[in-house]
This record gives sequence, structure tokens and C-alpha cells, in this order.
Amino acid sequence: MAKLVIVESPAKAKTIKGILGPGYDVQASFGHIRDLPQSADDIPADLKKEKWAKLGVNIEKDFEPLYIIPSDKKRHVDTLKKSAKDADELLLATDEDREGESISWHILQVLKLPKKTPVRRIVFHEITPEAIREAVRTPRDVDVNLVKAQEARRILDRLYGYTLSPLLWKKVAPKLSAGRVQSVAVRLCVERERERRAFVSAEYWDLAAMIFAPNSEFKSTLSLVDKKRVASGRHFDSVTGAMTGDAVLIGQDEANQLREAAEQASSWTVSSAEKKPGQETPPPPFMTSTLQQEANRKLKWPSRKTMQVAQTLYEGVDLHGDRVGLITYMRTDSLNLAERALQEAREVIRDLYGAEFLPNSPVRYRTKSKGAQEAHEAIRPSDLSRRPQDVRRFLTDDQFALYDLIWKRTLASQMLPAKVLRNTVEIEAKTSAGTLTFSASGKEIVFAGFLRAYVEGSDDPESELGDRETILPAMKVGQAVECRSVAALEHHTKPPARYTEASLIKALEEAGVGRPSTYTSIISTIQDRGYVNKKGNELIPTFTAFAVTELLEGYFANLVDLRFTAHMEEELDEVADGDRDWLDPLKEFFLGDAGLQNMVEVQAADIPFPAMELGADPDGLPVVVRVGRYGTFVQRGEGGKGHTGNVPADSAPADLTLDLALKLIDQKTTGGMAVGKSEDGREVFLRKGRFGDYLEVDQTEAERDAGEKPRRVTLPKDVSATEVTEEQLAMLLTFPRDLGLHPQWGEPIMVALGQYGPYVKSAAETRNIESWQRAATVSRDEAIEILAQEKVIRGRGAAKTPVEPIQQFEKMEGLAGPIKVLPGRYGPYVTDGKTNATIPNNIEPDQITADQARDLILARAGQPKRTIKRKSFAKKR
Repeated sequence: MAKLVIVESPAKAKTIKGILGPGYDVQASFGHIRDLPQSADDIPADLKKEKWAKLGVNIEKDFEPLYIIPSDKKRHVDTLKKSAKDADELLLATDEDREGESISWHILQVLKLPKKTPVRRIVFHEITPEAIREAVRTPRDVDVNLVKAQEARRILDRLYGYTLSPLLWKKVAPKLSAGRVQSVAVRLCVERERERRAFVSAEYWDLAAMIFAPNSEFKSTLSLVDKKRVASGRHFDSVTGAMTGDAVLIGQDEANQLREAAEQASSWTVSSAEKKPGQETPPPPFMTSTLQQEANRKLKWPSRKTMQVAQTLYEGVDLHGDRVGLITYMRTDSLNLAERALQEAREVIRDLYGAEFLPNSPVRYRTKSKGAQEAHEAIRPSDLSRRPQDVRRFLTDDQFALYDLIWKRTLASQMLPAKVLRNTVEIEAKTSAGTLTFSASGKEIVFAGFLRAYVEGSDDPESELGDRETILPAMKVGQAVECRSVAALEHHTKPPARYTEASLIKALEEAGVGRPSTYTSIISTIQDRGYVNKKGNELIPTFTAFAVTELLEGYFANLVDLRFTAHMEEELDEVADGDRDWLDPLKEFFLGDAGLQNMVEVQAADIPFPAMELGADPDGLPVVVRVGRYGTFVQRGEGGKGHTGNVPADSAPADLTLDLALKLIDQKTTGGMAVGKSEDGREVFLRKGRFGDYLEVDQTEAERDAGEKPRRVTLPKDVSATEVTEEQLAMLLTFPRDLGLHPQWGEPIMVALGQYGPYVKSAAETRNIESWQRAATVSRDEAIEILAQEKVIRGRGAAKTPVEPIQQFEKMEGLAGPIKVLPGRYGPYVTDGKTNATIPNNIEPDQITADQARDLILARAGQPKRTIKRKSFAKKR
């Protein structure tokens, strides 16, 4: 007989087993073992006729949920039941948040243990011997309030999605989904894109003067003309782009006049010099949202990857044969640090940097979030004396990068503020155009403080990190200085920046929408469902996102309102605290005259197909964007032949102007969109062909009458169909290029663009060129060298190049051979040489564990083989 300990993941189970030792059977539930039905096949036969069955919630019986065990979890449940039969005690050790509490409760419901079997719930913030033994020593019961809060959240999400999604299928496009928090996040992205559409960029100029003072040269910027403030970027509204205040707007001509006057100024004198001491305070330790934000800014990681890597650090890493959890639990909204951690931090700071970097007492932080659970801890190393360089050889590159970030941030939070000296100087130049005042500012770090350990990132990629010093020379009022040069500089105001994953999570957190355990899934869902595309670090909403948001704002405004959604989160927090009945938010949200069910039934028939207005054409007909079954299109007036045009899939809503929309309609009508002119002034059209987009130069009437073939050039894949620049167009129209005759076989050497990219050809010899830009400039001699290279055989006749595995693991029990993680045509997969299994989207292939890979392969091997039924046709007689 043994004590059965159930955790969520096999990696966590392995670490805890090593800590508890003999006498404990540690098993993994592999996450949730029960959920609401995902499809009609999951619904028991005796319930399929019930009206509420597809919903999975019996709204007529106090929102009673219908829980089923998914097919891929039945094997795990069987293992747990088998282990439970021989257990003399059950310890539920799932994660310490609401999700983990709910999983523990579901395990209890499924196992149905005898009443005599003791059941205890144990929780811990870190997977270390001390924390695990203390948790076993101080167990508690399952917190029913937390379970009910999680159950209410799950049912709310189901009611929201299953009630509104069918409406979106009818009014927008098939296979769309709505979500209680997801739709709010999409709306934020759409609102920012609307601001970008409405923004009017403004041009302004200023002067930059290079000033030489004793032993130093620095840059200064024109700030005043005859004591009147010169307009800079801060004088323009960040949303509309309109100028605010009474600053003087300088244009190009005036800037050049002022530059000439400044260059002729006989004297430059310091008119003001100030020095002010200041300090920069250290950032608090990480919680879930700030860890995701900082990893996004500093490491360029999506939130999903951050949490996956953090999970591996939390669940345990093999150090000298012992598995140890390196960080505390990574889903938390608390900034609290344990007393032990505070003392560890002070000892490490004293050893590494000296006592002068320590405040008199530990620094304690409190989060501003209303629902924060201060009993939890911030994210920190489980042992701060374990420096990143000490464990570097045991970690992957990603694990090391994140551990290093967490370690430094935790130390910095317990160090003294940095002391700085900020100085500003103003220099006047008496000119024929009046008195010009130039300003410069600097910062000197007097005492580094926490900056010795850590510098916080920024959402603004153009801003400098806080450890950069700009030191100005010591100057006095009345001191003469020398101007080395003056330049007139042009500036353009920029529209509001699109959200990044970091800034979107920050916006949701500040609004009180979502919780630490949901941020990653929110960001992933809005991308997976096609509402947001990620380009670089930007989150760009699609036209589908605009259409869905337009519909929800117009007819279900409260459902995408930040305050309404945040209020619902607060109600769920009250349920978790035992201050509110779990049925209250469900009844309020779904039932009654103002409930979602009634709102959809009453309004559904009257809701029009949403459209995004762009303006009117020269004849006054409205031009709109719509989302259809086959993609996004623009429509003029009532539509119909000659009044619609397809919108390229890579178009950003803020970039689709009225003029571009009319061009797209013209493209559909004429078979092409004008994108520019050739050197001889002919129109160049963008057209779509069987093998992709291509450019076609307009022909003269004579050429058409003579039946001459038009000049065409394939559009390279890395050139956007709607953003062909003049420079790119000129280069593309040089193809095909005739480089003369080949010296060996006397045939022309031609460079062209084809279906598979740029190439050079002469006689029967063809070779690929690495890029079309290179192909546009390759010389005759270079082309001859390329043709002399050995030909690479492609297609079926080519020898297959071995695929480099992303990861490899040893052979495990029940598998045919060693496990490999491989890239595939349809996405990454795992294989044991006999069975292949696709890796789910929520798992990064370079982060998957051996246990996860094994389970995927075993699950796939256990599924029946799919057979394709082929239609048979009777022979014609």
C-alpha cells in the first residue's frame, strides 16, 4: 500500500517522486480529465434529444453542466483508478490556482473513492524538497469556492461562445467563434486599428546643432524662436494627429532659412544650465503578466512560449542527477516574496555587489489588482543562491534566458534605487532671423543601485534602456560655445502603435479583464481563430475582426465592453472568496429580459451583414468592405458585376484607403490593378495567374492588333501585392535580362523570374539564383560562373536529404524505437519510427518533453485507422 499523489504533468510527477521517495505513488492526470462536450459525438445517447444537450449545460436545471471524459483522457483515467485501488491515502497536488483546484475536484468525482480513504489537498509555490515536505505536513481540503468559481467561468464561456458563434456564422463567415474575454481583446486591437485609420500624419521640421564645449561635443535641438516654442512631436494629438497648443509649426522652407541664419550667427552663448538630482526605482518582481511582457520585449517571445519555458523551470530540471524546480509557480498575480526569499536575496546582493547596494530592510511589494491573491508569491527563483551561470550547463538556451531574466529581476527588486543627476542646458544664437534657442539634456548615473543587476525593457522599441548615460560637459550661464554644424531635419508624426503581445496583456490587466492563467490562451486564441495576424511584433486585426466587432458593438455592446467584462471577473472573484453564490453571475448574464439568450432570439433576424465603411466614389456611391464566404472584398453601391473587388489576404485594415479600394474594384473589372508606370510611361498592372501574381505592361493598340504577347514579370513571393514600390517596380521590369552569348556554346544567357523563383538559363542549362534582387544585378561573368556550378536535382529524382530532428529522445516503454521530433509538411510531429503523431498548436516542438511525445504517439497508435470511402461508378453500356 502507498500514498497516491496526483499532479497534472508527468514532468512534475517525476520531480516530486524523486523528493518523496518510497511509499508514494506519484501519477499525472495530464491536465483536465473531464470537460463539457466538444461535439455531438461526445453527448451520451440518452441525452441527445434534450434541447440543451449541444450546449452542454442544462440551463433549466440551475445550469447543471454535462461533464464527459474525452477519449484521449480515458487511458489516463484508467491508470488513476487502478492506482487509487491500492492507495491508503490520496494527496491531490494539482496547481494552486482555480484551474488546479477544479482539476482536483474532478479527479475526486471520477475516482469515487471509498469513504474510508483519506483525501487531502496539498499546495506549494515551488517544487523543492522543503516546499513539498511542508505541503504534505500541512494538507487542507479541496476549496469548493474556488471550484465553483472555475465552474462558473467555464459555463459562462460556454454560454457566450455557443450562443453567439452560430450568429457569427450566419452574419459574417463560417467557423468563426466569439468568446467572453477573446472578443474584448479583439475589440481592443480593432479600436487601435481604427485610430490608425483616422490618424492624419503631419510634417514638421526643426534644427539640430552640434555644439562644442571644452573637450566635449553634443547635439542640441531648436526649441524656441524669439522665445516662442517650436512644435515637436509632443505638440500633436497622439490619436488624431492634429496639432495642439500654440507652438510654432516650422515647414521646410522656414527650416532652411533658419538653418542659414544659424550658420551665420557670430556667437553662441549658454543662456541656462540646470542640474537636478533624481532617482530611478527598481521594478517589482515578476508576476505572470509582467513576465510575459518583459520576455516579449527583451527576448521577442510570444506569451505561449514564455509560459511553456517557465513551466519546465517550475516542474523541474535535472541538476547533478537530482530534479529540482528552479522557479516558483508561474501563474500568479501576486508581488509578494516569502521571507526566506527576501533574506536569500539580501545575502546574494551583499556577496555580489556589496552592502552599499542594500536598503536598510527588505522591500515588500503589493499588487494594485483587486483580485490579487497575496497569499501566493511572485515569480522568483526557488533558491536565489543558485546563480544562472551555476546551472547554465543543465539548461537549454531558452531555459537559461528566462531563468536569467527572473533571477536578475528578483535581485533588482531588493536593491537600492539608482541615483542620477539630470542636467539641461539652453544655448542662444543671435541671428538675422531672431534669437534661436537650442536645448540639450543629459543624465549621469551617480549611483547605479539596482541597475547593476537589471534594466527594465520598454514597450517603445525606439526608446533607450535606462542604463544609457548622456553626459553633458559642465557649463555656466554666459559661457561662449562653438557651433560645429547645423542641419534642418524633417519629421512626420506616427499613428498610435499597434498592440504587441506585451502591450495587449498590459491593457487587459489594467482593465481587470482576464487572469494570470488566461492571458496566454487569449493571445493564442485570437491568432488561431484568424482575428489577428502577427507581423513582426505587431498584432494586426483582420477584416474579419472588424466585421465581428462591428456586429457585437452594434447589438451586444455590453459583451465587448471592458467595464462589463471586468465586473464579471470581479463577480467570479467574489464566488472564489465565498462572498457570492456561483449561480448569480450565470443567471444575470444568460437569463431574463436583458440576458444573452433573449437578446439573441429577439435581435437575430434584424441584424444586418456588417460592413466597414471607406467613403464614397466620385459618383457618390458608398464603398464598403465586407467579409464573405470566400474571403474579404470591397463593394461599391449595391455590388454586382463591376462593383466588387477582392482584398489581398495580407492587407492591414488601416492601410486600405478609399483609393486603393477603387483600384481593387477596377482590378476585378479589368483583370488587373494599376501599380505604377514603366520607364516609357506605360501603365503596369498587377494580375493574378495560375501560378501566382504577376506584372503586365500595358500594350499599345498596334501591339494588340498585331497579336503580340504582352510583357509579363512574375511577382516574387517576398513582394507585397499592394505595396510594390517604385524602386522594386523598376528592378522587376528589367526581367527577363539578356546578358549576351555564352562563350562555350554560343547561346543567349537569360536571367528571369519563374514559378520557383529567379534563375539563369543558357541552352539546356538552368540554375537557380538566391534572390530576385541578386538576379537583377548579376553580371554576364557571374552568370557564367553560376551556370558552371553543379546542378541541384529537385523533385522525385532528387536524393532525399535527411531531415534534422528538432529534438531526439531514447526509446521508451511501449514504443517501436527512439523518439524524434521532426518538422513536417503539415506541421511538426513526433515519431517512434512506426507511428507519427501531430504536435498540438499549444506545444512548441522544441519544448515538448519525452513523456509528452510518448503520450502523443501512444494515443495516435491507439486510434483506429481512417479509411477513405471511394465512390463507385457503374460502367456505361
